[in-house]
Amino acid sequence: MLDHVFLTVSDIKRSIAFYTAALAPLSISHLYDYDGRNGPPGHPDLIGFGADNRIFFWLREGAADSRAAHIGFIANSREQVEAAHDAAIAAGAKDNGPPAIRNYYDPRYYAANVFDPDGYSLEFVYKSWQH
Repeated sequence: MLDHVFLTVSDIKRSIAFYTAALAPLSISHLYDYDGRNGPPGHPDLIGFGADNRIFFWLREGAADSRAAHIGFIANSREQVEAAHDAAIAAGAKDNGPPAIRNYYDPRYYAANVFDPDGYSLEFVYKSWQH
């Protein structure tokens, strides 16, 4: 199980606004800003997102490489998948697969895919057998 992920983004303010809107339907919000000066030399400033007082998704500013990551966010229902997809599109994402069953994985795998403003591949996914 993963504890956290750092994602390097090219425009931190734009990405904070995007992820705040896109992740809200999943009850994931901007929880904490970490000042890199408090860490070891060279540690980046970080913007933390999470839920239930657990921060697990961090943004840092730098040279984004959209090929470097694909991130899947858990949804608790098909409706949450659809709401997150709609919110991401409204916040500036590009569609990469509308909400639907992904039969090629499993007939119970329901997901939607978008590209964030830096081109990172994001997936909002509901796997009924895992909830």
